[in-house]
Amino acid sequence: MRARLALLATALLFSTGGAAVKACRLGSWQVIALRSLFAVAALLVAAPSTRGRWTSRVVFVGVTQAATMILFVSATKLTTAANAIFLQSTAPLYVLALAPLVLREPIRRRDVAFLVAFAVALLTIFFGEAAPSTTAPNPALGNWLATASGFAWACTVIGFRLTARDPTTFGPALLAGNVIAALVSLPLALPITDARATDWAIVAYLGVFQIGLAYALLSIGMREVPALEASLLMLLEPVLNPVWTWLVHGERPGMATLVGGAIVLGATAVKTIVDRPAYDGARDAVAKPA
Repeated sequence: MRARLALLATALLFSTGGAAVKACRLGSWQVIALRSLFAVAALLVAAPSTRGRWTSRVVFVGVTQAATMILFVSATKLTTAANAIFLQSTAPLYVLALAPLVLREPIRRRDVAFLVAFAVALLTIFFGEAAPSTTAPNPALGNWLATASGFAWACTVIGFRLTARDPTTFGPALLAGNVIAALVSLPLALPITDARATDWAIVAYLGVFQIGLAYALLSIGMREVPALEASLLMLLEPVLNPVWTWLVHGERPGMATLVGGAIVLGATAVKTIVDRPAYDGARDAVAKPA
C-alpha cells in the first residue's frame, strides 16, 4: 500500500505542472531554466542514484528529456493544459513507429490498431477547437510544440529501452536532462528582473516537488508495484492535469480535446494490459519529466 500511495502521489505531483506553469507570470525560458535549476539541487539531495557517471547514452537520454521538458512547458504556456498533456501522451504512436528501425522490434498485427487509435487521437486534438484565450494565447503553435514534445518523449523512452540492461542509467539521465535544460534555457532566460515572490515560489515548487520529490516517490513505488499496475496508476496524471487547470484558471478543454484525450487514455490502458510481459522495464512506461 505504501508503494501504491507513492505512485499515486507521483502522478498527483506530475499532474499539477500545467496549472503551476500557467500561474507563473515568467516567460517559458525563465520557467524552464529556474525549474530545472531547482530540480537539479533537489535530485542531488533527495535521489543519490542520480549522481552516477554520465555515459554517451546517458547524455542522449538527457538531451531528449531536456527537449521534452522545454517543449512541454512552452506548449503549456501557449495552448490549453489538456491539449499539451494529451498531445504529449501520444508518444506511444512514435515509439511503435520507430521501434522496428531503432530497436529492431517488429510491429505486430495487434500494434496496428493502437497506431491507428493514437493517430486518430492526435488528429482529433490537433485539429480541434483552437480559439485563443487568456490562458492559451496561441493554441495552434502550442499544439505543434506539444506534438513535438510527444516525439521527444518517445525518443527518451527508446533511449531507456536501449539501456534497459543497465538500471544505473535512469538516475543520471534524469539529472542530465535537467542540467541540459538549464544550460540551454538560462542564457535565453536572463535577465530575470520582473519575477514576483509568487513566481519564485512556483518555480521552486515545480523543481523541488513536481520533479524532485515526484521522482523520489516514483523510485519507491517502482520497487514494489508490478509494472502493469504502476502504468495504470500513473494514468491519473493526464486525467488530473486539465482538472487542476480548470479549477485554478477556469480553462475548459473543448469537446475535440476531451474525445481525443479519452482515446489516448483508453488506448494506453488497453495497450498496457495487452503488452503486460513487455513492461518488465517499468520505468520506460511510466517515467515522465514534464
